[in-house]
Formats: sequence, C-alpha cells, structure tokens
Amino acid sequence: MEDNKNQNPGIQIELRPEVAKGVYANLALITHSSSDFVLDFASILPGLPKPEINSRVIMAPEHAKRLLQALQENVYKYEQQFGKIVIPEQQSGIIAPFDLPKKES
Repeated sequence: MEDNKNQNPGIQIELRPEVAKGVYANLALITHSSSDFVLDFASILPGLPKPEINSRVIMAPEHAKRLLQALQENVYKYEQQFGKIVIPEQQSGIIAPFDLPKKES
C-alpha cells in the first residue's frame, strides 16, 4: 500500500523582501461588523503628535478566531520559555505600551 503521509505538502508561501522587514506597531485598534474584523496597527511614540495607522488587516470572523487561538497558543509557549508577560493596567480596548494623550474637552 502506498504511503499517503506526504500527499498534502501544505501551502507554499512567498515572502517578498519589502514585506519580510515587517512593520513596527505598538498600538492595535480592532473593530468588527457582522461579516468582518478590521485590525488596524499603528505606531505611537512619545513626542509625536498622534499615532499613524501603518497597516490594516481585514479578515472573516472565522479567521479572526483562528488568529486568536494561534496567538493564545504562542503566548503560552512564549511564557513557558521566557516567563509570564506582565501587562500594566490601561484603558479597555486600547493596546499601547504607554499612556495615550488625553483629549481636551
């Protein structure tokens, strides 16, 4: 009987050099509709007037849930290897490493 172990070699993914260098983001904004999740990634640095969105990813709810599961699995593995990630208290719904400027009334 033929060995069927390698029948599905997987998806071949191309990584172009301009994408391989990545985009730095320390702020993520996430919104959704009934059919899509929108993940906006931005950089906010002290001394700069406002964050600028530098990447947007739009995905179906099923893919967003798979991303959540993959992130949970990888955070678990990271913490097993390097120790617990401590997150300071911050405003709900905002992912940023430091306080954002307060809006004036």
